[in-house]
Amino acid sequence: MEMDFKQLAVAIRLIAEEKNLPEEQVQDIVQQALAAAWRRDYGDREQEVRVTMNLNTGEVTAYVTKEIVDEAQDPNLQISLAEAKVMRKNAKAGETVEMVQKIEDFGRVAAQTAKQVILQRLREAEREIVLAEFEDKIGTVVNGIVTRVEGRLVRVELGRAQGIMPLGEQIQGERYYPGQRLKLFLKDVEKSFRGPQLIVSRGCKEFIEQLFRSEVPEMDNDAVEIKEIAREAGVRSKIAVTSNVQGVDPVGTFVGGHGTRINAVRDEIGNQEMIDIVVWDGDPATFIANAMKPANVERVKIDKGGQKASVIVAEDQLSIAIGKSGQNVRLAGKLTGYELDVEGEQGKRAAKAAEPEAGTKEAAPEAKAAATPVESKVNPTGQSAEQIESKPVVQKLKKKSELEDSLLKAIEELGTEEGQKPEASKK
Repeated sequence: MEMDFKQLAVAIRLIAEEKNLPEEQVQDIVQQALAAAWRRDYGDREQEVRVTMNLNTGEVTAYVTKEIVDEAQDPNLQISLAEAKVMRKNAKAGETVEMVQKIEDFGRVAAQTAKQVILQRLREAEREIVLAEFEDKIGTVVNGIVTRVEGRLVRVELGRAQGIMPLGEQIQGERYYPGQRLKLFLKDVEKSFRGPQLIVSRGCKEFIEQLFRSEVPEMDNDAVEIKEIAREAGVRSKIAVTSNVQGVDPVGTFVGGHGTRINAVRDEIGNQEMIDIVVWDGDPATFIANAMKPANVERVKIDKGGQKASVIVAEDQLSIAIGKSGQNVRLAGKLTGYELDVEGEQGKRAAKAAEPEAGTKEAAPEAKAAATPVESKVNPTGQSAEQIESKPVVQKLKKKSELEDSLLKAIEELGTEEGQKPEASKK
C-alpha cells in the first residue's frame, strides 16, 4: 500500500481549515502518526523516533535517536562508538546521536496504524479546542437547537459541541421538540470519554439573572444589582434588587416602562411563571416584610437564637401571605434565608382583648357574689352554693335589635306615665 505524501500534505491544510484547528497542530499530529508507522515497519516500539514533513514538497524524514556505547548490543536502540565517530568526530560513550532516514513508503498495516492515530489525535485536539472555547462561556447564556428528546433528557446542539439538559434543569411544564431554538444557561463543562459534555439549564435561578442582565443595561455599571433570587421554575420567582445610585428606583428599573423589561424575560421563560421583584434591605425584618409581597405584613419577630422568624399579618392577608400550597412563604424563606412562620393578627388581638375582660371580672366581686345566690336558687340537686363549684357568670351583650326594643319600650312607658299624671290631678 503506497502512501502519497504530497496528497497527505494537502489533506493537512484541508483538515486544519475544516476542523478549525491550527495548521501546525494538525501537522504535528500527522508527524506523530508517521513516527508510529515507521516504528511498526522499520524499527522497534521502544525506539525514540521523530518525523518531519515538508508540506510544500511532501518529503518525509525520520530521525532515530540511538545511544552511543562501546559495543552495540541492540542495533535498534544503540550504536557503537566507532560508528558514532564517523557521524560526529567528538562523539563519546553515553551520549546520543540522531540518525537520519528518508521515508519513501509504508506497508499496509503501518499505513492503517497512521490513519487510526491521525483520526484519534484529531478528535482529541478538536475536543480540547471545544473545551477551551466553552470553558470561557460557563455562567453565560448560549443559543442552542434541540436535536433529540430522549425521555427526560434533552440533547441540544451548541455550534460545534453537544449539550444535555437533564430533567432537573428544565422548566416545569415546558415542552421541547427537535429543531426548537432556545436560550440556555451553560452551567458546567464535564470531560468524558466521548468528549466535552456541556450541561445546560433553563430552570436555574442564574438563568433569570442573565436574562435580566441582557434587558437591564443599568446592571453593567452597577447602578442596580440583583442581591438574591428564589425560583421554582415554571411557577414563580422572587428577586431581591437594590440600587447603588441615589434616586434610582430598583424595582422600576427592572420592571421597565409599561413592564417591557420584565415581560421580555417572561416571554423567554414562559408567561405561566410569575416574577415578584422586591427591594432588598440590610435589616432582616424589613427584608422579610418586603419578601412577603404581595401580602402586607404588620410586623416581624426574629428569633435571635437561629435563622427563624415569625411574620404577623392581618387575618384577611393570611391566605395571600402563605400562597398557593405555601408557595409565597416558601419562596420568601429561600430569598431571605430564614425559616418563616406566618401568624394571623386577629388571633393575637383577640387574645390580648381577653386579658382586660378577665380583669374586669376579677374587679367586680360584687357581681360574682350576686350571681351565686341565683345559681343556688336554681340548683336542682338541693345542695348549697358552697357544695357546688361556683362558675363565673359572664354577662352577655344584648343584640342591637334587643337594645332598640328595650329603648322603645322605655319611651312608651315614660309617655304613658306622663299622660296619667294630668288625669289624676283633674280628679
